Amino acid sequence: MAVSDAIYELNGKKYQCPIELSVSLFAGRWKTTILCKLLDGKKRYGELKKLINGINHKMLAEQLRDLEDAGIIKRHVYPVVPPKVEYELTALGEGLKPAIEHLQQWGKQFRLTIED
Repeated sequence: MAVSDAIYELNGKKYQCPIELSVSLFAGRWKTTILCKLLDGKKRYGELKKLINGINHKMLAEQLRDLEDAGIIKRHVYPVVPPKVEYELTALGEGLKPAIEHLQQWGKQFRLTIED
């Protein structure tokens, strides 16, 4: 089977292209923003909430859970009162850094291009 004919499957869903599979893991309104905020290191839940304008508690928790389930971020819970929870990229998530940084640069260039 040629690479272009391959079917990529994850959790019962089939993808016709590895890019489609990749994008499905971090597609959504807030996941890319969360990943951008975690590029420079660990963040507490409250920090992420403050850094991401417009996100509500339910959506942040849901998006973090999805990224954690995909193995892209990890959650550290410290046994203290009040509870302390930190999130950071996993090794798999770190592998996204070059792609995210490239997309950031492309987005900046695209914005400049359409402003002209």
